[in-house]
Amino acid sequence: MPEIKKFTFNPFSENTYVVYDETRECIIIDPGCYNRDEQQELADFIAAQNLRPVKVALTHSHIDHVLGNRFVCSRYKIPISAHTLAAKGLGLMETIAKMYGLPAEMSPPADVLMEEGDVLSFGNTSFEMLHCPGHSPDSLVFYHKGSGIAIGGDVLFYGSIGRTDLPGGNYDTLMHSIREKLFLLPDETVVYSGHGPETTIGHEKRTNPFVS
Repeated sequence: MPEIKKFTFNPFSENTYVVYDETRECIIIDPGCYNRDEQQELADFIAAQNLRPVKVALTHSHIDHVLGNRFVCSRYKIPISAHTLAAKGLGLMETIAKMYGLPAEMSPPADVLMEEGDVLSFGNTSFEMLHCPGHSPDSLVFYHKGSGIAIGGDVLFYGSIGRTDLPGGNYDTLMHSIREKLFLLPDETVVYSGHGPETTIGHEKRTNPFVS
């Protein structure tokens, strides 16, 4: 079964996840490590756990989720897996960084392009891809049925939802993704979001004020 380590990085308080299993292979989901201290924190954990990174995987290509792409790809010589629509967001990274006053290295392009129903595998672990646009056109949720976890980026949060006022965002599309994709998962499914604490599908069905 996969194990998950969460880091909260960069000025946007973005959640980066290292997911690993008994083989010690791991994937790095949404590397947001922005400065040297954050990069070292991530690298120290990987070394301490004797992990072998094999892939970067992106839930989507917004800048707060990709600030560490170049660092991890260069350090571990690993490819990036992302949705087929991620190329535009990655290509705009330098421009967006300047808008926020953030010096940032341009991300490498995605090496492996994924869509709904594709499988992302490492070690003995496989995640099913759910395409859940609305916050971003390229939003993916990584679902592992066996352990009941969904790593969902900025689609659904504890008590909230992803914002839809950024380029490519659409409220109706996001609501469809949540209701017709995520809310069909078992209630006990634990959702690891791109910001903030974990939640469950059942909790959000019952209490989330943004999903009526």
